[in-house]
Amino acid sequence: MVRVWDPFVRVFHWALAASFAVAWLSGEHGEGLHAAAGYVAGGLVLLRVGWGFIGPRYARFAQFVRSPASTVAYLGAIAGGSERRFVGHNPAGGAMIVALLAAIAATSASGWLITTDAFWGSVAMQRLHSVLAHALIPLVLAHLAGVALASVRHHENLVRAMVFGMKRAAGPGDVA
Repeated sequence: MVRVWDPFVRVFHWALAASFAVAWLSGEHGEGLHAAAGYVAGGLVLLRVGWGFIGPRYARFAQFVRSPASTVAYLGAIAGGSERRFVGHNPAGGAMIVALLAAIAATSASGWLITTDAFWGSVAMQRLHSVLAHALIPLVLAHLAGVALASVRHHENLVRAMVFGMKRAAGPGDVA
């Protein structure tokens, strides 16, 4: 076993999941709680972006953000049942991280903008915020499906790895 996910990444992941869930569930009736959860999510994203440049190996964007062509090729390998196991994030997981961070940042920012003088009462900004928030649901579901698929295909519990930080060391054919 090797340590892959450092404590910051693990706490960030679960705190972001919780803040998103609270924001989503309180969106219609819990304005103060909704806003607080949104600000927490936005702050967490900012911290994670910084950590993506200065954190340890597997936390760094340079380690897991790959080209679109590489990501599409990996998705094709998944469809063919021949994808390689990655000790860190695979190309599809890396793309999902970027998509989720961008979508949560945009959702949080649009929620904040609604509170400013420039956009107070703006129906267009409220709609944008709602569209962004609703777009997060399929992203989260795709993320969960990807975690489940990779866990089954590679015989490792990725949820457990995100709790404890440990994964099976690279074997033959794996990408370290």
